Amino acid sequence: MANLKELRSRITSVSSTMQITSAMKMVSAAKLSKAQDAITAMRPYADKLTELLQTLSASLDQGSESKYSEQREVKKVLVVAISSNRGLAGAFNTNIIKGVKSLYENRLKDKEVELYTIGKKANDILKKTFSIANHNVSIFDQLEFDDVAVIAEDIMKSFVEGDYDQVMIVYNSFRNAATQVVTTEQFLPIQPIENVEEDVQSEYIFEPEKEKIIEELIPKSLKIQLYKALRDSFASEHGARMTAMHKATDNATELRDSLKLSYNKARQASITNEILEIVGGAEALNK
Repeated sequence: MANLKELRSRITSVSSTMQITSAMKMVSAAKLSKAQDAITAMRPYADKLTELLQTLSASLDQGSESKYSEQREVKKVLVVAISSNRGLAGAFNTNIIKGVKSLYENRLKDKEVELYTIGKKANDILKKTFSIANHNVSIFDQLEFDDVAVIAEDIMKSFVEGDYDQVMIVYNSFRNAATQVVTTEQFLPIQPIENVEEDVQSEYIFEPEKEKIIEELIPKSLKIQLYKALRDSFASEHGARMTAMHKATDNATELRDSLKLSYNKARQASITNEILEIVGGAEALNK
């Protein structure tokens, strides 16, 4: 059994760790509340905009498709991997790394693949395996639409100029504080809805013409799509970290209690031994 001094030292260390993880949990909970409100508020708008764009794209005549929906033979692919800059978030970043590798193994193994990493953690690991076309570690310092729009425009320009034939996004989609789902989406080219019914199309009155509307909607929709993915990832990160710190605090509490029990047992045994020694010494003197 460990001596009393060692046990006291371990109890102090675990108690200090418990205070740190508890504080981190509360900080993440506060940040999660704001991030969750932001992604919840923008999802209906983003989803409806994407639905409208896909419906309009499907109704276009052949030969009038947008430059962002051009279907080419896929030879070179850009994968946008969204992670975080900090750890201590459970499997949050590990799942993104696994998601990118799974995408490559199952769908892109015969293609030339480059990565655009957003977040430090994915970049640090994936650069050992993949070619990194670009990376950004500062976007989460102040997550604003205008900053995300710059990244989206850069990716859209690369696709239009033929640098890539397909662009995919891998990110954690936020469900709740305890659940984040790794999601893989095709960013470019835009995939129109197939088999759009005529009666659905007839509900729209276009002013100006639908081609002009789509030309203006597509860049905005793509920027919103990337912004939503980043917002999802941001909320997921804080949810994952809050859950991880909650579990760490519980484990530290359990370990501290166990160490205290061991300490009390060791202290009781030490006192008992001292009493026995005193009694034994007194008996020896009496003899």
